[in-house]
Amino acid sequence: MAVKFLSPEWAEALKSALNGSEAFQAEAAGRNAKLLQVITSSDGETRYWIHIQDGSIDLGLGEPEGIDATITQSYDTAVALATGQLSAVTAFMTGKIKITGNMGLLLGLQGALGQLPPAMATIDVEY
Repeated sequence: MAVKFLSPEWAEALKSALNGSEAFQAEAAGRNAKLLQVITSSDGETRYWIHIQDGSIDLGLGEPEGIDATITQSYDTAVALATGQLSAVTAFMTGKIKITGNMGLLLGLQGALGQLPPAMATIDVEY
């Protein structure tokens, strides 16, 4: 059954896929970060958080306290990133994503965050 992109069900499915991924666990080992993703569309904003803690991930909708960095992008950019049609580096370099907060921390998380598109590919997502 397909889950709607950016829904609570999507967040749970993605969390399960990443926590079950040896590649993600290896890339996230020893890393700790709280990130906020802000997805903009004509309907407003959707906010979801990512908490990476020593090889595991938790994520959900909303906005927690203690954010290390915020990543803002359009819905279309989020879909392109999630489906692997656009790399995060290209999106950043072309201004499709905006980052505030600890850029150095995000650079150190590239390997772990790079595991999101492969994990998304294992989930039946409705965009």
